[in-house]
Amino acid sequence: MDLGLKGRKAIVCGSSRGLGRACAEALAEAGASVVVNGRDAARLEAAAKDIAARTGARVVPVAADVSTEAGRAALLAACPDPDVLVTNADGPPPKPFRKITAADVAAGVNGNMITPIALIQAVIDGMIERRYGRIVNITSGSVKSPITGLDVSSGARAGLTAFLAGPAREVAHANVTINNILPGQFDTDRLKTATARMAEMRGLGVDEMMKARREAIPAKRFGTPEEFGQLCAFLSSQHAGYITGQNFLIDGGLFPGAF
Repeated sequence: MDLGLKGRKAIVCGSSRGLGRACAEALAEAGASVVVNGRDAARLEAAAKDIAARTGARVVPVAADVSTEAGRAALLAACPDPDVLVTNADGPPPKPFRKITAADVAAGVNGNMITPIALIQAVIDGMIERRYGRIVNITSGSVKSPITGLDVSSGARAGLTAFLAGPAREVAHANVTINNILPGQFDTDRLKTATARMAEMRGLGVDEMMKARREAIPAKRFGTPEEFGQLCAFLSSQHAGYITGQNFLIDGGLFPGAF
């Protein structure tokens, strides 16, 4: 399927590894030029070269912390008129509810709510003028089904979801869409580190915790970053103009709901 992304410009935050990188690769495969981002300059540069070599696309690395104003400015300087924006940031590490501090909450809200809102505000008017825009926010399955220890992440991402529900309808007339992808458990570095913290909190071994998490999924496996990236590419495509303000849960059936 031709996604209509040839010649389009995309910014993908947090894309030196994991789900963000998978999104960047899928967009590059579809013909978009992609600005990739991360805080580790060496890893980001390697990822950019690898994606470019695999896809033939133009890939520009911007090493910056987008949770800061300076980081966001650097990203937008590299691509001031994106057609596609994928927001993504690591969530706060698992922490017992009673040990969460005000500083923890503030950091989580800044990284997982304020930062994506600021980026969207910076690019939305240009998208409206050009009559094309696709904004995809990588949030978390915990928005729908809370995960013990991830309270700050769940709250901040749920806040982002509610905040953007109105703007998604406000800009839809201009062929600009805002959607969210809610990942469940994917085979990434983030899964491994989070599982280790959960195992520690519960007094279990890491392998035991990993097995328990995998067996709880009806699909009996963790997701692959590649399948996540393909969903992101479709939501960024010319075919997704009638989809906006939606939450796409991709979790192998873990969430036990009919709606």
